[in-house]
Amino acid sequence: MTTAETALMDTPWIIWVVFGPVTGAIIAFLWPKRASLLGCFAALVTAGSVLLLVWHIAEFGPQRYLIGGWDAPLGINLYIDGLSATMLLTTALVGAGVTVYATAYFEQTTETDRFFWPLWLLLWAAMNALFLSADVFNLYVTLELVGLAAVALVALAGSRDALAGAMRYLLVSLLGSLTYLLGVALFYGDHGTLDIGLLGELVTPAPADWMATGLMVAGLLIKTALFPLHFWLPPAHAAAPAPVSALLSALVVKASFYLLLRLWLEVFFPGTTPNLGQLIGALGVLAILWGSLQAFCQTRLKLLIAYSTVAQLGYLFLAFPLASTPAATTAWNGTVLFILSHALAKTAMFLAAGNVLRAIGHDRMVDLARGATGLPLNWATFGIAAISIIGLPPSAGFTAKWLLLQASFASGQWWLVIPVAGGGLLAAGYMFKVLSLAFVQNQSSTAGTRIPKRMEWTALGFALGALAMGFLAPSVLDLLDRGAPFQTFSPGGVL
Repeated sequence: MTTAETALMDTPWIIWVVFGPVTGAIIAFLWPKRASLLGCFAALVTAGSVLLLVWHIAEFGPQRYLIGGWDAPLGINLYIDGLSATMLLTTALVGAGVTVYATAYFEQTTETDRFFWPLWLLLWAAMNALFLSADVFNLYVTLELVGLAAVALVALAGSRDALAGAMRYLLVSLLGSLTYLLGVALFYGDHGTLDIGLLGELVTPAPADWMATGLMVAGLLIKTALFPLHFWLPPAHAAAPAPVSALLSALVVKASFYLLLRLWLEVFFPGTTPNLGQLIGALGVLAILWGSLQAFCQTRLKLLIAYSTVAQLGYLFLAFPLASTPAATTAWNGTVLFILSHALAKTAMFLAAGNVLRAIGHDRMVDLARGATGLPLNWATFGIAAISIIGLPPSAGFTAKWLLLQASFASGQWWLVIPVAGGGLLAAGYMFKVLSLAFVQNQSSTAGTRIPKRMEWTALGFALGALAMGFLAPSVLDLLDRGAPFQTFSPGGVL
């Protein structure tokens, strides 16, 4: 990320991507009676700014913005290329849809629910700032803000399970952040800079850099909930309100993975070995297997979806064993496309689960068949989203897994084919376990509570988006080529 590779940006769009939701959060907190309306307006401004910024990157390539006009290492820089633009776009799509859903979900505002809007907008601002930050300390600050806002959102439900899940999430999040910060301190003590671009030029295969890399990788793996560090995720995701569960699964865990991916490509690479990549890939395989088996065993719908997230996160780490091969670019492209497809599909599922809870008051699957006949649109949403989770064509989930398979074949690492293909079969098993409830003939039915139409249609829109994204995959991959983030390192440099 040197000055020669990028142009300086003088547009305010990049600023509004962060300060738009921050301003909305402050006003929503001070004016709680109009919080939902203010949240929608802030979401509109933020999503619009992101779209303009993404268009700018697609047209003119990667950009840098010097805050206060000071360049690194003295100043703070914002940087955006195809990778960060894709993450911003994913956050904008999910954020805008969840905002619409939340206006109905939190329609009857309580003392607890009214805090959703400032916390959600603060979370959105922190994630956008994380995707734009260009030095490892600001990445720590934004990562900490993401974690704290997410913990507070989990606790909004107010139940005993929600508070226990939030407390566990908080402790694990702090552990991951402090571990990451220790690595940052080592890098600064050794090289005197925190800028990602400058660190990428200075890091060498030395013991201090190995230690810093190991600490930062460990901290980010904790926050991304990679097996066996996933124990905090299912309770937090299952106990949170439905919009919060969707945000956690679709976006929050992806923020820490993005940070790991960005630093792996541009900072960590000289301090890594093929064995480290293989270890991370093996943990990804175990995550797919363990998460899928746990999903089979669940008796509550939201817990099943949460353990499915544990399994699906495993796919993101299958690219690390391929990082030192000529097929690395294909693997990384598949990984980022998987992030987008999973975000849309899993948002649809958690919102559909929220509709079930609103309609019949619980998500116990043994009793869901009684209310199935009254929720045909909801079951259709779940079925369409399952297509992408399983990895069936023409969904983006299929395209992402196909790219991972291509990279595995091209690199000769045939063992990765088994989890990619087998994970789809396991996902089909636990997804059909849920979908079968819609076809159970049950004489008794539960009328339940009427669901606002925008809650049902928003969930369906995300499911259809995951399906349609398969046709738009070439455009996403073209955006990723802006700045060529996956071609900035040489596999030949691995120890």
